[in-house]
Amino acid sequence: MKLSNQNLVSKSSNQYNMLQLNFEPFPNLETERLLLRRVIATDTKEILELRSNAETMKYIPRPLLKTEEDALEHIANIDDKIETQEGINWAITLKDSPKLIGVIGHYRIRPEHFRAEVGYMLLPQFHGKGIIPEAIKAVLKYGFEKMGLHSIEAVIDPANLASEKVLQKSGFTKEAHLIENEYFEGRFLDTVIYSLLNKP
Repeated sequence: MKLSNQNLVSKSSNQYNMLQLNFEPFPNLETERLLLRRVIATDTKEILELRSNAETMKYIPRPLLKTEEDALEHIANIDDKIETQEGINWAITLKDSPKLIGVIGHYRIRPEHFRAEVGYMLLPQFHGKGIIPEAIKAVLKYGFEKMGLHSIEAVIDPANLASEKVLQKSGFTKEAHLIENEYFEGRFLDTVIYSLLNKP
């Protein structure tokens, strides 16, 4: 992907200037079928449905949400990251419905390295419809052309073959397989890192 003239980062004498991030007003993104918008308090029910589902969370080493208060706290954390420019997440919605069906975003930004980590989740009833590949294309474009990132990574469970296929189809390359580098609920877990460079 090429950087556009509107990119917030420019090269000068082969050096990058400091990465400048600005998420206000919040940047809604559109694709052929989807509208990616800000996650808001009225999404509480869907966020709870998404993150309380043991099957959906199978490959995400984080505690399950249990109550609407947990979901509201999760939304507040998303907002905090936007305000501090540590991350930006979008609600995935279909254009003909405002209901949140998933979440996608650059949820960990490292401006000093011009790098961010992309992550995504989708309600099970929407799996297999090509929604995440469509959404990730827009999020990658925003990351490279508007945020000025040099690279984007994704960290997944090696058993998550569906996510691996999405990343491979989106142009990501496998960088590393880390052995038992995370500990969660009494088990040591492997992680696999994929990345995509913004090359002219």
